[in-house]
Amino acid sequence: MRFETKIAIAIRADLPAWQKLNVTAFLASSIAGADRELIGQPYEDGAGVRSLAMFRQPVLVFAGSAVDLAKAHGRMRERNLPFALYTEEMFTTGHDEANRAAVKAVKTEELKLVGLALHADRKDVDKVVKGMSLHP
Repeated sequence: MRFETKIAIAIRADLPAWQKLNVTAFLASSIAGADRELIGQPYEDGAGVRSLAMFRQPVLVFAGSAVDLAKAHGRMRERNLPFALYTEEMFTTGHDEANRAAVKAVKTEELKLVGLALHADRKDVDKVVKGMSLHP
C-alpha cells in the first residue's frame, strides 16, 4: 500500500546508540500524539491476547549530520510544516516541563538539534530530508 503521507524521523548520526533510540522513541510519540488517526487498531494473537495499536503506516528513520538537521529544520519552517524536535540539552532533563524550558531557553538558530520528526505529504517530507539517508 502506498500512503500519500510519510512519517519521518531524522537522527543525528554521531549520537551513541542509546541516545538514538531514546530520541527516536520520544519523537515518534510526538507524531502519534499529534494525529490519532495515524494509529491503527489493537493487535490480537492467535490465543486472543491483545496488545496495543501502532502506527498504520511505516516510520522512516534517517541519519544525518548536525548540518543536515539544521537544513531540514529550516525546510520544515519554510514550508510551515508541523514538526517535533529534540535538542542536546534535553538529555540533561528528567521530565516534559524541563524539556520545554530547555528548548525555550535557546534561540531557533542556536538549537543543538539531535532529532526531528514530521508527518506530512510525501513530497514535502522528501524535500525536508533531502541529502540524508535511511539510518543503517
